[in-house]
Amino acid sequence: MSADTSDDLIRRLEKLNEIGAALSCERDIDRLLEFILVAAKTITCAEGGTLYRMTEDGRSLRFEILHNDKLGYKLGGTSGNPVSLPNLPLYIDDAENHANVAAHAALCGETVNVADAYTAAGFDFSGTRKFDECTGYRSQSFLTVPMRDHENEIIGVLQLINCLDQGAAVAVPFSTADRRLAESLASQAAIALTNRLLITQLEDLFESFIRLINLAIDKKSEYTAGHCERVPELTMMLAEAASAAQDGPLADFCMTDKDRYELKIAGLLHDCGKVTTPVHVVDKATKLQTLYDRIHSLDTRFEVLKRDAEIEMLQRQLALREPRDATAEEALQSEFEARLAQIEDDRGFLRRSNIGGEFMKDADLQRVRAIGNGYRWRDACGLETDFLSSDEIENLSIRKGTLNEREREIINDHIRITIEMLEQLPWPRHLTRVPEYAGGHHERMDGEGYPKGLTREDMSVQARIMGIADIFEALTASDRPYKTGKTLSESLAILGRMKEEGHIDPDLFDVFIRRGIYLQYAHQAKLDPQQIDEVDLTRLPGFAL
Repeated sequence: MSADTSDDLIRRLEKLNEIGAALSCERDIDRLLEFILVAAKTITCAEGGTLYRMTEDGRSLRFEILHNDKLGYKLGGTSGNPVSLPNLPLYIDDAENHANVAAHAALCGETVNVADAYTAAGFDFSGTRKFDECTGYRSQSFLTVPMRDHENEIIGVLQLINCLDQGAAVAVPFSTADRRLAESLASQAAIALTNRLLITQLEDLFESFIRLINLAIDKKSEYTAGHCERVPELTMMLAEAASAAQDGPLADFCMTDKDRYELKIAGLLHDCGKVTTPVHVVDKATKLQTLYDRIHSLDTRFEVLKRDAEIEMLQRQLALREPRDATAEEALQSEFEARLAQIEDDRGFLRRSNIGGEFMKDADLQRVRAIGNGYRWRDACGLETDFLSSDEIENLSIRKGTLNEREREIINDHIRITIEMLEQLPWPRHLTRVPEYAGGHHERMDGEGYPKGLTREDMSVQARIMGIADIFEALTASDRPYKTGKTLSESLAILGRMKEEGHIDPDLFDVFIRRGIYLQYAHQAKLDPQQIDEVDLTRLPGFAL
């Protein structure tokens, strides 16, 4: 073994410092683990190495990363090649497994430096020899270092194989300097890994709380179940497409991993204010629905009208019996039947009006008022009164959907409450824009939206993205109480008109169409096959090929 020169040691110490700084910046666990192993191999001139992590039960080591430069092996980590080796047991028949060098290092918390596995005493390297026989490789020097976290708990083992002398192909024992450098790296790596795992656990816990809120919202109403999950998915699809744009108005828009996470969280929380929205408003499937659908009360009134009309007709016929006037009786019968037909027609009209739809004509509104004021009926107390109350006329006269103005204000207020709730949270720096992104999905590009009346220039690209995602999900959703899910062609036509009217962002709409995000979402969200129809882009409003 050649002696370590001062220059070489200084160079490796500088490399160790660089590695330590880089370890704290990596967010992805797989990349972090791979970085640790590659860094350890680099500063010790090792030809190969394995990184183990302690299993959750603390009774075995799990292979995470395995590299060997000479054999061209890269397993685990970001390689895409999973490690299929079984876990390494720390206990065999409840006895500690000190025969395996990695298990021994984990159990005793001490570094083991083996000059030559074929001559070393005290450890069982039979498996290593079988591996060498199968591959033609020669495993020689081993440096096995336990990884301790900030609480001095063993969380893994770093094992390096075959130190190459001055970059040559000859394996030599790992030096004392190699050992110290590897132990220092293992210590830094263990803390970085533990910190990353703790952050990941906190993020998972945070997201679980978010999903808990969304579950509470979804459980309030079967009609909105899934909305809080689908909107973030569609938001991220469109955001990735916009970020990938190489030219055009969105060429400068790009996202880092932190940006993606921030937008994802905003998407998950975009309707959290609905937790305060009354269920009877969210679930209002028909115009007359409150705690029940009042259309059935109207049915009863129509039956009373029919009964009273029949009684009146029979009384008048009875008055004609002396003297008998058959012609007049027949006329009364015909008049009665015509009246019944009119009553049935008016009842059918009110039932259709109660369902709610895209648009109600002025003539239909007039007819609602005419029915309400034209008929008189006797209530349970025998008092004659208007057929429809003012509240019933107001609700049956809703032009679009099933919500009256007061109820729409209650629904719309969810976004104000969403912003209010989110602004109360002490967001970390990388999530400070969550309230803005989540709170902007009901704004319009022309400033006619709510709650703040923002214009396009006032809004981030992310908030504009979420606006399109929220609208398209609502159009295609098949679980709403007042409508069935629209087809792709119908939904895109509506979206295109919204672009023309200044409702949605025109550049993002073009990306949504050109990159086929609508079709990607349709398959991912598993829309009904009947909804996924052919879209003629040449006839799409607001879009030019």
